[in-house]
Amino acid sequence: MPISVIIIFFLAGLGLLFLGIPISSVMAIIGVVGGLLVFGLPFMNSIGSVTWGVHNSFILTAVPLFILMGEILLRSGIADKMYESLAKWMGWMPGNLLHTNIGCCALFSATTGSSVACAATVGTVALPALEERGFSKKLSLGSLAAGGTMGILIPPSIALIIYGSLTNNSISQLFVAGVIPGILLTLGFIVYLMIASIYLGNTGTLKVSWTERFQALPDMVPPLMIFFIVMGSIYFGFATPTESAALGIMTALFFAWKSGRLTFNMLHRCFVNTAQLTGMIILIITAAFILNLTLSLLGVAELLTRNVMSLNLSLTQLTFVMILFYIVLGMFLDVLSIQVATIPIAYPIMTAAGADPIWFGIFIVLMSEVAMITPPMGMNLFVIQSVRSDKGPLSDVIWGALPFAAIMLAFTVLLIFLPELVTWLPAKMRG
Repeated sequence: MPISVIIIFFLAGLGLLFLGIPISSVMAIIGVVGGLLVFGLPFMNSIGSVTWGVHNSFILTAVPLFILMGEILLRSGIADKMYESLAKWMGWMPGNLLHTNIGCCALFSATTGSSVACAATVGTVALPALEERGFSKKLSLGSLAAGGTMGILIPPSIALIIYGSLTNNSISQLFVAGVIPGILLTLGFIVYLMIASIYLGNTGTLKVSWTERFQALPDMVPPLMIFFIVMGSIYFGFATPTESAALGIMTALFFAWKSGRLTFNMLHRCFVNTAQLTGMIILIITAAFILNLTLSLLGVAELLTRNVMSLNLSLTQLTFVMILFYIVLGMFLDVLSIQVATIPIAYPIMTAAGADPIWFGIFIVLMSEVAMITPPMGMNLFVIQSVRSDKGPLSDVIWGALPFAAIMLAFTVLLIFLPELVTWLPAKMRG
């Protein structure tokens, strides 16, 4: 198949996106129309089996379960108490509450897997306290936007589930692979906030006694226990990701009941929000599989792989090209759209060049994190802007988030030269 056909498909997709058509509809239209033009009506028979295969996937059952777990924690008030507890423990550091933003986002991400929910929840709790204490607006808003991105890296991660389902890689190993990068990136954010706080003069510390700190510890038990139950059951092979998500839900329901907020109305809101988010995600994934069916029948992945391999680029050089590609793409598409649209093409190219499939999954997620805080379409930028009380300019959020995007890119480069940071823990799990 000539390259010109691929270019036509690509330009048609971009044109439909610029017209404001949703990404799921764009992928479905390109996939169906392209398939009919090339293969005729028999192509429609293949779509039915592909759609059924997507909806019948046991792996994707974990998506609504993890979303529901996060909704229960959010509606039960556990996130609010967790923030207050972390503030007491991290208040001694220069920038105190700014570090609490990052720490709370990391912990909340470890129990929900949703970046948008993480940014919105922590932002709602943190911004009033930050404004009251006179912290730099840009630094405060940027830390919340960047902290929210941890939801797609620190397991359990919906983004990693989607990557695993699209590439037939182990979700368990992907989850485990995200632990060390997630911790290191969190520490990188904290170091930057300490330096920036000292430079800007936001060095005040919260005076909290050790008694108050230890009294606040029980508020961190629910998210930590859920994380260890979910990840422990996966790491030691006691449960699949879907089964571990169910265990996490039962634990979250217990803590919601213990807090006295387990009511019918609360559960109804959790189920409705879970259904809405799951419907959106599954619709996009289904459209992606239809497009991928057309592309695979046309041999697009194989053709692009051969052409890229003919350039004789090393794996390192190819990875840097991918970084530039995803930076540009992240300016115009959301995370889920980037994943489902590019993974079926980029994955065979990178693995043919020698990239470890699990490592590439973490790389994709890091690039998606950058996309979440890259203007003009960075999702977390708009989420944080929407929860501001002063409704200042969006530029405050953008300029505050850009240093964190630079840290993510620097960390991605580090992983290129030290891939063991990703692959070591999954290898231990396999052993």
